Amino acid sequence: MREATLGSLDPVIVAVFDIPLFVIASAVAGFGVRAAAAVSTGWTVIVAVVLASYATITGEAGWGVLAMGAATVASLAALCAVLLGRIPTELILRGPFAFRPARRADSAHHVATTFGQLVVFWGFFLVVVPTAISALEQRWNVALPFPPLAAGAGAVILVLASVLGVASAVAMSTKGEGTPLPAAMPNRLVIAGPYRWVRNPMALAGIAQGAAIGLILQSWLVVAYALAGSLFWNYAIRPLEESDLKQRFGEDFERYREAVRCWIPGTPCAKT
Repeated sequence: MREATLGSLDPVIVAVFDIPLFVIASAVAGFGVRAAAAVSTGWTVIVAVVLASYATITGEAGWGVLAMGAATVASLAALCAVLLGRIPTELILRGPFAFRPARRADSAHHVATTFGQLVVFWGFFLVVVPTAISALEQRWNVALPFPPLAAGAGAVILVLASVLGVASAVAMSTKGEGTPLPAAMPNRLVIAGPYRWVRNPMALAGIAQGAAIGLILQSWLVVAYALAGSLFWNYAIRPLEESDLKQRFGEDFERYREAVRCWIPGTPCAKT
């Protein structure tokens, strides 16, 4: 266990810093001392970064990196709860990512813009990031075996999910007079194509694509990355997006939300 989490690092030296800066600071934070919560979180972030660098250079302590990564996320969330009483998810959608209706243009412009977005976002989130994660998984020696048919199943899922993503993008750009990007959102409520069966087909497609890439690469960390993305989208992005849609489309969106489920396809809603 020590070798898997710390590699060749001396646990005594680690404990000399860890006990006061994490264990004791966390205990003090439990009594409501905000400065102690900041110290504990800061130390957790530092350890995670240093350990990730060490594991990447040496190929050791990979499981320790994953444990510290999870601890860092949890510590940051806890620090926000201590300092602010909540997690400020609204900060995600600021600046170029803030919700804005797309400028008026013809359908061809919106379709071209949408497919340009797909190339950029799919290239980054489905090629660059999974490739990097898979490489780190191998370097950190945390890879796990996959069934023989995993890659083939992943290829099938990837094709089906990509078709769903493209169909959703076309419906969004032709019927909604906008794009899926928050900074150029549709000007009309879209209840057409895949949106008749499920409220968020593009998010569903993206998550399935990420998991499929993980199966193709035989990387459980890439699959976990896709599942983590689904949780992040559902609990951080979706409430903000739906609040914006309710503000802009009022009762029409409320009726649509009541008729069509978020994740699980159901009976198709009336076309619009």
